[in-house]
Amino acid sequence: MPVHELAQLTWEEVRDLGRAGTLAILPIGAIEAHGPHLPLETDVLIASAMARAGAKRLAARGNDSVILPALAYTAASFGAAFHGTLSISGITVTAVIVDLARSLSQQGFRLLAIANAHLDPEHLTALNEAVKQKPWALRLGDEFKSGACHAGQFESSIVLSERPAAVREAVRGTLPPNPPSLSDAIRAGKRTFEEAGGPRAYFGDPAAATAGEGSRLVDALGAILEEAVLAEI
Repeated sequence: MPVHELAQLTWEEVRDLGRAGTLAILPIGAIEAHGPHLPLETDVLIASAMARAGAKRLAARGNDSVILPALAYTAASFGAAFHGTLSISGITVTAVIVDLARSLSQQGFRLLAIANAHLDPEHLTALNEAVKQKPWALRLGDEFKSGACHAGQFESSIVLSERPAAVREAVRGTLPPNPPSLSDAIRAGKRTFEEAGGPRAYFGDPAAATAGEGSRLVDALGAILEEAVLAEI
């Protein structure tokens, strides 16, 4: 079954889709500091890779999909003190998602699925999601399980796989591991990367990242999206 990029279609091509059986997948990331070695759009890159991988898996099961343009702006207060991080209110994010879902429904699409790669607490609340990472962590590696996974080995590996030229390799190789758990810090009430123990906006071990691991992680993220969609349809 085909996977389409919605923005690349004409309106007549969308009209002629079997929309009642077509899934709409929205990648959601953020423009946020990800250490000194990854671009601000890292979460957008990861969410888009997750959307593509999930759509391919769903297509193999006979489900048509369209991938929507990524939503790059969201609540990102944890990184707000770092240059370039752009944060909007959770209320605004919720309103955008609700209005987008309403528009897709009016056009007859079957389901809106969200490929999310941003774990800021306000953002997750805005998406009306519980922060339940453990089922994912079992498939996303030890660093993700530890919670020390912001711009570390986990995310750096995915960007190395998806867009290697975006990684500042000369910087990445010099970065020492930063093992404090961001997840634990969030649960303890910390509200910024600095308070959580990440003065350079990264946690984990970016120098240990590899493109091969990134490819495996993207496949795992695609499987998570696939399973979530299948549970709804």
